[in-house]
Amino acid sequence: MTIAKSNRIESIDLLRGLVMIIMALDHSRDFFHHDAFAHDPLDVNTTTVYLFFTRWITHFCAPVFVFLAGTSAYLQSLRKTKKELSVFLIKRGLWLMILEVLLVNLIVTFDTNYELIALQTIWAIGTSMVILGLMINLPYKMIFTIGLLIVLGHNSLDFIEGKHTEPFGFWWDLLHRGNFAVHNVYGNHSLLMIYAFVPWSGLMMLGYCFGKIYQPSINFIQRRKTLLWIGSSIIIFFIVLRASNIYGDPHQWSVQRNALFTLLSFINAHKYPPSLLYMCMTIGPAIIFLASFEKIKNSLTQIIIVYGKVPFLYYLLHFFIIHLISAIAFIMRGHTYAEGMKGFLGLKFLMLNDGYGLGVVYFVWIAVVVSLYPVCKWFSEYKLKHKEKWWLSYL
Repeated sequence: MTIAKSNRIESIDLLRGLVMIIMALDHSRDFFHHDAFAHDPLDVNTTTVYLFFTRWITHFCAPVFVFLAGTSAYLQSLRKTKKELSVFLIKRGLWLMILEVLLVNLIVTFDTNYELIALQTIWAIGTSMVILGLMINLPYKMIFTIGLLIVLGHNSLDFIEGKHTEPFGFWWDLLHRGNFAVHNVYGNHSLLMIYAFVPWSGLMMLGYCFGKIYQPSINFIQRRKTLLWIGSSIIIFFIVLRASNIYGDPHQWSVQRNALFTLLSFINAHKYPPSLLYMCMTIGPAIIFLASFEKIKNSLTQIIIVYGKVPFLYYLLHFFIIHLISAIAFIMRGHTYAEGMKGFLGLKFLMLNDGYGLGVVYFVWIAVVVSLYPVCKWFSEYKLKHKEKWWLSYL
C-alpha cells in the first residue's frame, strides 16, 4: 500500500519528539534514582550539578507540549470550520481527561483501587483543550489577549498565596495552585492535584495564536525572522524580569556559594503551577529551535520526528515500560511483592531511598526510548495510511 503524503510541519514534530524523548529521562529518574523522592533535585543546597540538570532539562517538556498542542489546533483551523474544530477540541479534551483518570493513573501507579488519582499533564492538556474549544469562536485578538493576561497575570496571585496560612480550598488548588495538593473525594480515594489547569490553558491559547505564523501565506524567510525575534524577545524578557526578583515567580533567586550555583538558582523557575518566568524560560528557546531547524533534515531528525508524530501512544507506553522494569528491579533487589504493593506516595513497587545512581537512570532512559522506536514508527505509518479512521485523531 502506498503511504499518503503528510502535510504535517516537520519542525513542530521534531520539537515535540525531542521533548517527548527528554520527558522519559525525568520519569526514569522518578522510578529508578535512589534519591528521587528524598530530596528536591532542584534544591541548590542539596543537589549536584548533574542531578540538577537531569531534572531541569525536563522542564521544557510540559510547556512545549501544551504550547504546541495549541499550535496544532490553529493548523487544524486552516482545514476545518470553527464549529468542527470546536467540537473536536471539546470531545478530545474530555476524552483525555477521562483517560488521565482511568488509564494513565493505572499505568503510573499500578494501583487498581485508584486510592490516589493524580491530575497531571494529560489532565491539564485535556481541560485546556476543552476551554480552547469553547473559545474558538471568539476573535483571534480576544483569544490572544485572554491567553496573554493569564500567562502574564496569574503570578499576581502569589502575593495572596504568600500571606495565606490556612490550607487552600479544592477549587483554588484545581484552578490555580495545584502543587501536589491532596483532597479527599470519598472513602480512601483522593485527588492529587499536580497540574492546576488555568495557567496551562493560557499557554495553550498563546500556542494557538502562535500557529498563525505557520499560515501558507508566510514564507520560510519571513517566518524564520519572526520566530527568531519572538524567541529572543522572550528570553531577554525572562533574564530582565528574573534579575529584578520582583515578579513572575513565587521564589526569588539568590547568590550562592559560587557562580555556577548562583546560575542554577537563577534558572530554577517554579513549575507547579507554571510561573510566568518558567514559561518564558522554556518557550523562548523552543521558538528559537523552531526557527533554526525548519529546513534541517537528516537521519537523526527523521528518527526524532517519529516520536513527535505519535506523542500520546509514546506517553502511555514509556510510562508503563519504565514502571514495569522498575517493579521487576524492585523484586530483584530482594523486596517482596507485599512490600511492593504497599508502595510509596501512591506508586506501587517504590520505596524511599531505594534505587540506583544516575548512571542506571540514563541507561534505562536510553533503552526505553530506543525500544519504543519500532512501535512508534509502525503506528505513525498506520495513522498516515488510514486517515479515514476518525478515532485515530483522538490518539
